[in-house]
Amino acid sequence: MTKVISPKKLIEVALPLDDINAAAAREKSIRHGHPSTLHLWWARRPLAAARAVIFAQMVNDPSETVQGDKRLRETKLKIQKERENLFDIIRELVKWENTNNEEVLNRAREAIKESWRFTCELNKKHPQADELFNPEKLPGFHDPFAGGGAIPLEAQRLGLESYASDLNPVAVMINKAMIEIPPKFIGQIPVGPIPSDEKQAKLLNDWSRAKGLAEDVRRYGIWIRNKAVNAVGHLYPPIKITDEMAKDRSDLQSYIGKELNVIASLWVRTVASPNPAFSNVAIPLVRSFVLSKKRDKEVWVKPIIEEGTYQFQVNMGKIPKTEIQGTVERSGAKCIMSNSTVPLSYIRSEGKSGKLGQKLMCIVVEGKNERLYLPPNDQFEALALNCEPEVIPDTPLPDKALGFRVQEYGMKKHRDLFTKRQLTVISCISDLIKSARENVLQDIKSSGEFCSDPEMYADAITMYLTFALDKVIDRSSTIARWDPTPTQSGVINTFSRHALPMTWDFAESNPIGDASGNFVSGCQLVAKVIERLPASLESFSIQADAATQDISSGKVISTDPPYYDNIGYADLSDFFYVWMRRTLRDYFPDLFSTMAVPKGEELIATPFRHDSKKAADLFFLEGMTHAIRNMADKGNAAFPVTIYYAFKQSETKEGSTASTGWETFLEAVIRAGFSIDGTWPMRTELANRMIGSGANALASSVVLVCKKREIGAESVSRRQFQRELREEMPDALEAMIGGTTGSSPIAPVDLAQAAIGPGMAIFSKYEAVLNQDGSKMSVHDALILINRAITDYLNPDSGNFDNDTLFCDSWFSQYGWGQGQFGEADTLARAKGTSVDGVRDAGVVESGGGKVRLLKWSEYPTDWDPKGDSRIPVWEACHQMIRVLNQKGEAEAGALLARMPDLGEQVRQLAYHLYTLCERKKWAEEARAYNELIGSWHAIVTASNEVGHRGEQHGLDFDF
Repeated sequence: MTKVISPKKLIEVALPLDDINAAAAREKSIRHGHPSTLHLWWARRPLAAARAVIFAQMVNDPSETVQGDKRLRETKLKIQKERENLFDIIRELVKWENTNNEEVLNRAREAIKESWRFTCELNKKHPQADELFNPEKLPGFHDPFAGGGAIPLEAQRLGLESYASDLNPVAVMINKAMIEIPPKFIGQIPVGPIPSDEKQAKLLNDWSRAKGLAEDVRRYGIWIRNKAVNAVGHLYPPIKITDEMAKDRSDLQSYIGKELNVIASLWVRTVASPNPAFSNVAIPLVRSFVLSKKRDKEVWVKPIIEEGTYQFQVNMGKIPKTEIQGTVERSGAKCIMSNSTVPLSYIRSEGKSGKLGQKLMCIVVEGKNERLYLPPNDQFEALALNCEPEVIPDTPLPDKALGFRVQEYGMKKHRDLFTKRQLTVISCISDLIKSARENVLQDIKSSGEFCSDPEMYADAITMYLTFALDKVIDRSSTIARWDPTPTQSGVINTFSRHALPMTWDFAESNPIGDASGNFVSGCQLVAKVIERLPASLESFSIQADAATQDISSGKVISTDPPYYDNIGYADLSDFFYVWMRRTLRDYFPDLFSTMAVPKGEELIATPFRHDSKKAADLFFLEGMTHAIRNMADKGNAAFPVTIYYAFKQSETKEGSTASTGWETFLEAVIRAGFSIDGTWPMRTELANRMIGSGANALASSVVLVCKKREIGAESVSRRQFQRELREEMPDALEAMIGGTTGSSPIAPVDLAQAAIGPGMAIFSKYEAVLNQDGSKMSVHDALILINRAITDYLNPDSGNFDNDTLFCDSWFSQYGWGQGQFGEADTLARAKGTSVDGVRDAGVVESGGGKVRLLKWSEYPTDWDPKGDSRIPVWEACHQMIRVLNQKGEAEAGALLARMPDLGEQVRQLAYHLYTLCERKKWAEEARAYNELIGSWHAIVTASNEVGHRGEQHGLDFDF
């Protein structure tokens, strides 16, 4: 079989990682119009990262396309310039405001097409050239673990025919909503009834992309809400403020006689007191009695005990410390009647016997630009407790599942997660959505507007309205909580994290009102997403098992698989699926043919579905190996495959990156026949969360760049593997920390993950690395050797550092900025080939009174000039750079570097080493200084070159 000629892609060489990470982090604060607001998914990749990765995966690195002798400086500079042009495209491409900027997107699309034409030219003699290498048609794209759909969406945006597949029907629906449906209705004029309230109507003349579809979602959403108010509005009656209610409440005085709409009902769970004297009292289980922490508007509830029972009293003003604490914590609860302890085991037992109750604690109503908190009343409470829903989901919750806790308290079915009122209203809206579908068909016919496929259009509107209902459901369960903080002060959705935890006090929103969590606002959020979707090339969303699907054949692949035992997608998805099925199964019968989301083939290592943790690990390894082998066998050989892996916080310790999940995942990738050519840390957290403990220093995810291993790859010995690590890792690490490929240096915080790439590239290119006893080296052992190579490279003792710096490094490792005995310092200095007096004269330590300590960077002289200093340890140069950067900025730091160009590489390497040392010792503030120096290195070098000393510098120019 003729081998495909595959030019090296940009992602295999370099990326403007800082720009991608900054855009990905910023994206977390974007809400309106972001696909994350279309429908909840538990681990969605940032659009910026997905877009950048796919682009870099498809464009050729200039080292492959620039003509000339690669050894000559002129050619190197040309390659560097071309690479920088690609970086500029990425820098613009990842910005949120450029998501639909056609000028920026077209630059990216043209670069992809140009690279494809070059690849087709190289393969024009391939026997299947006409089929596989058509320069006029880009290959298709496939994500076999599509999940929340960010990756297929961005492939479509970049001009590729995109295919998304997933075993989970909820994920398939999300991808249909983003890439499959919108292109079918480009330019569709809305047909729905214009709301009578002109403020609600969005009357536009621009119906480009899928804006007409979005407008109809708004219009029919308002129609449904109005119908729901007529049907179930009596369950949320407004509350009339009486003189009695306003007594001693200055905030209510201006509202006397007025009826105020309900925003939310705040409930507590109850259990019968185990104390025999109060066994007839259902005592409250409350996490906190605080309702609002807003300054000068604090509100809290206090239970008032009288006549053998209690009532909730709403209080205003500064919250006493004694009133903040609730009645329940991890170990158990407190009986407010007797002040005795209530064991958690008792509460669980009562729950399993169906004896947990609920009691209204407070009613939140809408005032004039403010929220008001009213005490409960019996009539309002009775409305919620006594209504009887006609249809309720009878599907069971799993006996045990990742992140599930509610079963321990008697919640066995999905219906148990909702109040009767919630079930009634959700069912009502679900029925109205199905009615709206018939209206869509009638309105298309009566409006006379052209529609390419009325039935499909009606199905699409129904689907998007169901997504809006899912937003209501997410805020309309007994797991949803009330957030009293000033920035939120509202209902926190059910899935504030990847779990179904037990909540004691919960918030019930008003779905047909105007406050947070209502159906109309859900429709508006969905519509804003539809408006921003590319709605360009025809694309497809399909239900398929990643291990057996054929969709990947000949396609570019980028994917974000499940992460070992991190998230139980299928069990969590059932929360929405049972309602989606009720509404949509008549229109999407194949996707909703099962009572619940398929779980048997889901690739997660959950011991709850297997006999043991060992069996779960084996299931994950074998299943993931099959799925990834399928990609390796079917994917387009002209492109690497990119695979995301998300780290859990426990996966980095003592500066090394290792865990069962990470190692098992790498093992699956290698077993599947891939070699790993690179690992790129993609951070989506804000910079101030990335420094500190080892846990917070993790990249949110790492992108593995994989290529199919050569057929007939040989096995090598452990000794040979170690030899290659010693020979190749220094150059690879130098490229990462020095930015010699044209990209910014990898920040120290990301180096542990990024450096795995070149190490695993050596390990995974062989069929096996054999230990002395003939056994195959495990991924775990390979990672240990790779991390050791990183440590050895960064160790000053292994470099060309001066003796003063070696002394300072050892002293810092032992004492930090603290003092030590002169005698000990003298002994260490002699061992390092220097003296305490010499190091003191160099200006980096203070010595006196029998004590020695290192000077902090802030204590260094501000008038220091390296040109006039005859003894400059790298330690001094590094900390002077930190001082100038912090006090004067990057330009002045660059000017300083220009005056000591020969020390640039060593300063940079020392900063990496010291960052690693500080992380290991958990010296967060010290680590920050070194990370910031490296993070600014690209700008510092640029400023240094602008000073006019380029010819004096060694290793500062970004070339090979």
